Amino acid sequence: MNMNVGTVDRVLRVIVGIALIAIVFVGPQTPWGWIGIVPLATAAIRFCPLYRLLNINTCSTRR
Repeated sequence: MNMNVGTVDRVLRVIVGIALIAIVFVGPQTPWGWIGIVPLATAAIRFCPLYRLLNINTCSTRR
C-alpha cells in the first residue's frame, strides 16, 4: 500500500476530522459528525482509497 496523502493534505484532513467529530458534542449534535473518523483514519495511515481510484497523489515522495 503506497502512501498517497501528503503533509498539507494530512493536516487538512486532521482539522476537518476533528471539526466533524466536534459536531457530535457541540452544535446540532447529529450522529453524522462521526464521519470525521474517515479523514482522521486516512491521515493516520497516509493512504486514501478514493485517491487511488482517481490516481491522485499529494505525497511528495513515493514509498
